This record gives sequence, structure tokens and C-alpha cells, in this order.
Amino acid sequence: MSQSAASTQELSCCNLFSVKGLIVVITGGGTGIGLMIAKSFAANGAKVYIIGRRLQVLQKTAETHASDTSGEIIPLQGDVTSKSSIEDIVKQIHEREGYINVLFNNAGVAGPKVDKVVPGSGEETKENLYAGQDFEDWKTVFETNVASVFFVTSAFLGLLTEGGKRTKGYSSTVINISSVSGLTKNGQSQLAYNTSKAAVIHMSKMMAKEFAGLKIRVNTIAPGLFPSEMTTEGSDEGNVSEHKGEQQIPAGRAGDVKEMAGTALYLASKAGLYTNGAVIPVDGGMLLSGPSAY
Repeated sequence: MSQSAASTQELSCCNLFSVKGLIVVITGGGTGIGLMIAKSFAANGAKVYIIGRRLQVLQKTAETHASDTSGEIIPLQGDVTSKSSIEDIVKQIHEREGYINVLFNNAGVAGPKVDKVVPGSGEETKENLYAGQDFEDWKTVFETNVASVFFVTSAFLGLLTEGGKRTKGYSSTVINISSVSGLTKNGQSQLAYNTSKAAVIHMSKMMAKEFAGLKIRVNTIAPGLFPSEMTTEGSDEGNVSEHKGEQQIPAGRAGDVKEMAGTALYLASKAGLYTNGAVIPVDGGMLLSGPSAY
């Protein structure tokens, strides 16, 4: 059948956005955006491995959502800033599955918060920026938010390549979770974090180019304001409305799990097979409110 002769059934949402049977790995999958993605993929029939340092949190997540999903959520303890831990995770999944289809690099840390630049006062600004943080703060942020993305992705390349071979009509994909903070030109009192997220965006584009020959797609989701902690106890959505960032969002609210799920499902399914090297802000229009690189 030619491309133009696709049947109506093939174009149905159930087929086009299906992730049923896919093997998915999500770092930082026990809470927040990682949990949103894990739930959405498991709800649609995928087998999802969630990786994190806190095994209890991961296990509770898996147990809580076991009964209301057609897929599966499997917890694996691991540290994305340790090569030996990364290798152990890859080994376990290789022994269980032999391949993966989707890798979400979602684990991250916020880093130091510093006061904003004080207009007309270089000395006060210096104290805020220079004295308020040290090299170790920046090292921790870049180790977790940037270097781990490189090392985790590199470690899974063999399983991702194998996933592309085993799954007919599909190309494996890496989806990196950055942030609109990596696109805005505002420091937001968190220069280390914002710089790290900008680095992830550019690294994702380079990965897309480098891995094209392996038939592995690499795309980036840049979330705006979402509930920062969505644990198995529930989310902190009640507190989100008090976040000052909402005043800068044309949508007038924080994002929710459905909006994150829709973007992630698009990139990982047949619907996104022709998308590679893209950066997709999911921010309710937040980047429209100020200077950005998008």
C-alpha cells in the first residue's frame, strides 16, 4: 500500500498514537513529569521501566497504578550520575527484554536559587551571584541535568538500535525533558539550572544528527509550569495556582497530565516518526511573555 493510500483505520487516533507493546524507560519516573509520562504510557499498553534513586517511591508508584492500566510500570533503582549504576540498569533491562523502543531522560535537579540582579548596585549583585553559590553547586546541576543525559543515552544505544529492528514500521526514539527555562533569556534567579536546560536542548539537536545513521530519533520537550511533585499520594496542584509564574502564562494556569501525555505520546508513536531534532515547548504560551531563544 502506498503512503497516500493509507486506510482510514490506519489514520485513527487509536492506531496513529498507539504505544501498545512498546518498551519504555523513564529516568526520574517516580514523581512529577516523569510520573505523568509513565502513567500515560502504561495506560496505553506500554511496558514502562521507571528509574530513580528512591526505590520506595518507585515501588509505591508501580503498586498504586497497577490496577488501572493495560500496560505495566516496573521500578528499577538507579543513579543516573553513576556509570556503574547506569550499566547495571542497562544490563537488567537487556536481560529482561533484549531491547527498548523509547528512552525518556527526565531526571534533573533544580540547583541554587539566587537573588536577581540589583539595578544600579554592582556590589550587591556581586554578593547575590558570586557569594551565594559555588562551583560545586554548578557541578551538581550539570552532572545531573546534562552529563547524565549523555551517559544514559549512550549506554542505551545498543538496546535502542535493537528496538528499531524488532518493531516493524517503527524507529526508536530518545525524548529529553528540558524546560522553557532553557529557552527564555530571563535568568529567573536560577542561572545554573537555566543554562543546564539550554545545554540539554542543544545536545539533543546534536544527538539527533549523530544518531540519524542508527535510525534513532532524538527530540526535546520543554515544559513550562507543571505541578512540581506528582507523587502516588496525589499532586500538589492545589499549590500551583499560587505560583507567580501563572501571571505570565496566556493560558492562565499550569499544565496538567493530559497535556504532557499528549506531547509525549505523539513523539513516541507512529504519529511522530517523521519528527526528529525538534524542540516542543509545552508551556501554555509562557515563552510569549518575554524574550526567548525560541
